[in-house]
Amino acid sequence: MLEPSGAVPDGGGEGGCVACSRVSSDPQAEPAPPPTADLAGVDWLSLCRRSVQAQRELFDEVRGIKRRTDYDGIGVGGDNTLVIDRQAEDAVFAELKTQADGGAAFVAISEERGEVTFGGGSDVRVVIDPIDGSLNARRMIPSHSLSVAVADGTSMADVRFGYVYDFGADEEFIAVAGEGSTLGDDRIAVAPATERLELVGLEAARPEMVLPVVTAMQHVVYRLRSIGSIAITAAYVGAGRLDGMVSLRSCRSVDAAAAQLIVREAGGEVTFGDGELSDASLGLEARYPIAAASTPRGLEILRTAQRANPRL
Repeated sequence: MLEPSGAVPDGGGEGGCVACSRVSSDPQAEPAPPPTADLAGVDWLSLCRRSVQAQRELFDEVRGIKRRTDYDGIGVGGDNTLVIDRQAEDAVFAELKTQADGGAAFVAISEERGEVTFGGGSDVRVVIDPIDGSLNARRMIPSHSLSVAVADGTSMADVRFGYVYDFGADEEFIAVAGEGSTLGDDRIAVAPATERLELVGLEAARPEMVLPVVTAMQHVVYRLRSIGSIAITAAYVGAGRLDGMVSLRSCRSVDAAAAQLIVREAGGEVTFGDGELSDASLGLEARYPIAAASTPRGLEILRTAQRANPRL
């Protein structure tokens, strides 16, 4: 028997919506105003949308698991790099170069190229994961994303613009610091507080890491989902689709910089280990466990479970 939408079996509510002043992602909700983010004089939203279009054309051209399993060395981030990863990154960097040619100055941080200075550099950081969910993309699973964050400093706390585009669902998540988060044209907010977490996302779900964490979630989490993209999973927390998410291994800034702002601007909670957001560097060499939830209590439940993984 299916539970009613939003119901949490074996648990009652413990309070109202933690973001009651925000509009939810109801299709009937009043459209949000266009987000703005004036950093380095660049229209970052338009840049992201042009990058998405270029990547769409790439994915349409390079189809099939065999064609998408061509490797091209190891990226600066330390992972084996697919040819399609580099091509997707090229699409974003072509847009960045156009902006730099027009006088913009910033430092790009990307999974494959590392740190690249444009226009002489500045305090502005552009953090890019051209394909978050590369294994999904390679195996023709549609849930993969473009993640772009723009910051005016060197930490997660300094991110001012976050963009996640889910190619599988054709959905665009946007956040601007102080202006909230949107999904398409609608404001989004995290899920209301409940006694028990109904739906939680797991990322980096390698079998040997799953068991101790899942065991710690017994009786406090009802169902689990593993999407295969940290950016999408965290954005789903911001949209109220998931009550929380955890990664079972340390992630990099490129995986989470954009989505963590989407969660926070939607009224949710994010942590990178036990430190403050200002302690979480945007540098590609940094590694930290991410957890996100709709409420502080939910976040503590998930952090407790996450700590059960001896590899973190």
